[in-house]
Order: sequence, then structure tokens, then C-alpha cells
Amino acid sequence: MVAPGRIFAEATALNPRHHQHLFVPSKLAYIRGKRPRVKCILCSVARGDKKVTPLVAHETPGFLVTVNLYPYNPGHLMVFPRRHVEDFRELGSAEGLELNRLLALSLDILQKHYSPHGFNLGCNMGAASGASIEHLHFHVVPRYSREKSFMDIISGTRIFAEDPKKALRALRKAFQKAPKG
Repeated sequence: MVAPGRIFAEATALNPRHHQHLFVPSKLAYIRGKRPRVKCILCSVARGDKKVTPLVAHETPGFLVTVNLYPYNPGHLMVFPRRHVEDFRELGSAEGLELNRLLALSLDILQKHYSPHGFNLGCNMGAASGASIEHLHFHVVPRYSREKSFMDIISGTRIFAEDPKKALRALRKAFQKAPKG
């Protein structure tokens, strides 16, 4: 049996126009630089600034957990400190423990709510790493064994089945029900 990814790669290599993307119009504007006029978007989220979309699923005194407005997969979360930190090494030991606890809690909640087969966890520090936001933030992305669907392979189109705002409502409830501590 030929791997689905190989079929897709061969199909797009034979016909480059075969591969298409469904863009969220607001994401394209964001990529082109149309963003809220704020110094730091994550600091603005932490302050509750009305210029930014508030997708806060959970908060602690030192950190926020938000649903990503432009998710790689449904349930894509970001965890970041309230204070402006650009480098992981700037976190104090108590902050490191809190971050670790929130990442583990996020994994537990996403596992229960989405039943993924795996996760990508990580952060980009600095423009050379691909960071588009200087404020330190960790991505928690649910992943699935068979993410390539019929649409991915045949049409080269990726479809997201869940609006980030719908995910926010469900995940807020899940974080509220989670054990404290």
C-alpha cells in the first residue's frame, strides 16, 4: 500500500496547480501585516485590550492559555506568560513550574476533548526561528495519525472542521472543571 502522503506528493508534483489552499481571509491579512495596532499582541491579550480578539480559555496569576486564532488543527492552544518575556531563560523557576503544569493540563484537556493520537509542543524564539510574535509562547497542537483526509489527497485542500471560537467555549468549560493545583 502506498502512503497517502506519497500519493499527495506525486499528484501535486505532476500537476502543481492541483494543490490548493483554503485561506481564512483574516489570516492572509495578518500575514501581510494587517494586525491590531498594539506594541505586543500577547501583552494586549493579557491586558484585555479591546483591539485584539480575546480567546482566553484559562488563566492563572502568571499565565494565559488561549485558543489560537489561526490554528494548525482544531484545539490548537497557546500558553504564554502575562508579563512580556522574549526568551525562555528569562522565566523564573516558579514560572517554569507553572508553565510546565499548564502545558500538562492543556495536554490532558485536549486528550479528553479531542482524542488526538499525539501532540506537537513547542515555541519559536526569535525571528530566525519563525517567531512572528516576540512574546514567548508555547503551542500545543493536537495531531492525528490520519490527518490527511480525502480532500487533502485528492484536491490538495485542507479543511478545518471547527471554528476557534467554538473550540474556545468547549475548552473554557473543560479548564473550569479541571482539578486545581
